[in-house]
Amino acid sequence: MKARRKIIEIDEALCDGCGQCVISCAEGALQIIDGKARVVSENLCDGIGACLGECPQGALKIIEREAEEFDPEAVEEHLAQLEAQPGQAASGSACACPSTQIQRLVPGRPDGSRPAAANENSRLSNWPVQIRLVPANAPFLKGADLLVLADCAAVAYPALHPKLLAGKVVMMGCPKFDDKDAYVEKFTDVMRQAGLNSITVVVMEVPCCSGLPGIVQKAMAAADRPVPLRELVISAKGAMLSDTGMRVPSIESA
Repeated sequence: MKARRKIIEIDEALCDGCGQCVISCAEGALQIIDGKARVVSENLCDGIGACLGECPQGALKIIEREAEEFDPEAVEEHLAQLEAQPGQAASGSACACPSTQIQRLVPGRPDGSRPAAANENSRLSNWPVQIRLVPANAPFLKGADLLVLADCAAVAYPALHPKLLAGKVVMMGCPKFDDKDAYVEKFTDVMRQAGLNSITVVVMEVPCCSGLPGIVQKAMAAADRPVPLRELVISAKGAMLSDTGMRVPSIESA
């Protein structure tokens, strides 16, 4: 049944197919098809517009027109289908950028190419992992123990998977090369929506990494959500230099 309501409209001339809007749509109403973002079905779009702020080209807007009514049951069925076939668009064609496909991974399951020794198993449980790509409403963030990881630490620390990543959801990035304000905004949204259980921040000993714990604490203060926080510092040779242990920071002083 059609009704006059609010719904997303996409300007294909402006859309560059980056896929940022796809990961911010909790209903899975948007997919990249033939290099452009498209609404795969009107009844999947709630018209709230959570995807608007993620478009760097300004190609999305909310309009009011005759459209199929929003159907929450159809959304649940659609999301179940996407989860059963990760990496595939609703239309059956592959998304242009696999990094935008939200997935829960099974830690420790090898890819089948050869048997894996116990100490070789991956502990990664979520995808994507980059801070800029993980939407604040990603299902895997709900009630999670979050590992906020500086990019370089992933390479430097040899025991990352068994000692730090096991049992955690990871978001990783570089506070030197990325937008610090955008990081604060992203983590603030995560704090407000996810109900995190704890946060572990892992950085390198270099000065450019030192701002990452502060970014997380600023987000806690902005969201007014104090979360138990642990801060670790790794040396360039892969040694653990310091560990604050888990504590609840004072968000007033962040």
